[in-house]
Amino acid sequence: MKNLIKSLFTALVMILVSPLYLSYHLLALIFGKDPLIPAYTQFLSLFPGQTGNYIRKCTLRFILSHCSTNTVISFGVLMSHQDTEIHDGVYIGPQCNIGRSVIGANCLFGSGVHIISGKKQHNFDDLDTPIREQGGEFERVTIGEDTWIGNGALVMANVGKKCIIAAGSVVTQEVEDYSIVAGNPARVIKKRNTA
Repeated sequence: MKNLIKSLFTALVMILVSPLYLSYHLLALIFGKDPLIPAYTQFLSLFPGQTGNYIRKCTLRFILSHCSTNTVISFGVLMSHQDTEIHDGVYIGPQCNIGRSVIGANCLFGSGVHIISGKKQHNFDDLDTPIREQGGEFERVTIGEDTWIGNGALVMANVGKKCIIAAGSVVTQEVEDYSIVAGNPARVIKKRNTA
């Protein structure tokens, strides 16, 4: 019965937020998809509580590359790229900033987690040109299924499945499956038991 009520409420919210995702797709024809994502997610991030979570996940389902409606996207979560996937059972805590990424099923993000779109966003080799004018490349960062990322962590490289990233860690290198990492830069401190 509980699942039926959730499904009906989700369907109702999808209808109610349809002007949002329809306006996004119309404006994207003029401005492109990525430039609109920050503005739309900033607006969506302002709705509090469980109602806000439903508004976010139901709108993002039609805006991002993939967004499951069986997720929690908390208050204050911002995103910067349309080419982002949020899979089933994901929890994204308050005040997170999500770049171009794939977030596997059942991941858990604490508050203030930042998933940066790789390490090549800004070129800086030319000393005669301002950094903001030198361009860069946005990479798609993958977070493997059932990974827990603690509060305030910053991730700019792929993370394997079933990993734990300690709070405040800065992940600059790829993390293998079943790893527990901590520090700045993050280093493997232990492997989870795979037996």
